[in-house]
Amino acid sequence: MADPSPPPDAGEITAVVHEAVGGIELEPAEKREIWRFTRRELPYLWSQRTSYLILGSYRDPYIRRLRAVQNELTKRLGAYPFIMGDLLELPTDRLNTFDIMFSLLATYSDYIVGVFEKESGGEAPELGEIDDPPYLDKSYVFPRDYAWVTDENLDSKQHVVRAALEIAFADDLSADDVKANVESLVDRAQESGLGVDEQEVWEVIDDRTDEGEEPTTYSWVHLNKFRKFELHERCFPWTTEDELRTVVDELPSPTPRPEWEERENQ
Repeated sequence: MADPSPPPDAGEITAVVHEAVGGIELEPAEKREIWRFTRRELPYLWSQRTSYLILGSYRDPYIRRLRAVQNELTKRLGAYPFIMGDLLELPTDRLNTFDIMFSLLATYSDYIVGVFEKESGGEAPELGEIDDPPYLDKSYVFPRDYAWVTDENLDSKQHVVRAALEIAFADDLSADDVKANVESLVDRAQESGLGVDEQEVWEVIDDRTDEGEEPTTYSWVHLNKFRKFELHERCFPWTTEDELRTVVDELPSPTPRPEWEERENQ
């Protein structure tokens, strides 16, 4: 097989890779593998379709939620949603392969979509990569059970659901205590003017109890990063998979072109 020639925009691609590896000089074989990767994968991102790089855990059951997001985005005409784990890998033993692949894909994708359900795993450093330039302007996060710390105030339905789950999974509460505390919680929320339906709260609790999935907990670092996206109106909490499928609609559609691209072309 003939060695792949440098792709279009080879200079720009080299600059991205150079930054990803910290300035290490590439060996000829490594360059060939990078060219092979870019010639196979980047044309999808250079096409007229709007690309969505989906980040998150590849382990079960989390991968099912990534596929749910991918399936919802696939329904959009002109969309190309993809998961990095599905792509051709870079067979290099010396280099930090993940950094190279991530940098190239994140740079040339129109949007980056992070789905988070835990604080450990490969998606943790990904969150640290996308909350600052050059990726912040085109990144959106979907953290499960997330609610910004607001002492004991109930500011949103998400706060109520989060608090109800913590009550339901508390080890020191009886079934009667759980019922009484959840009912009191919903009453306070309704008195505060929040449109919270008690039956919906119990349905969430029942589903999570049946699945054995306790409320997701995050480190203070995670919470602060989610808050940063929230302040930029690009954070969309969810509790159930159905909610996740619904909030995916908040992502920008394939048209018009993304604002960050329009700014760069000015």
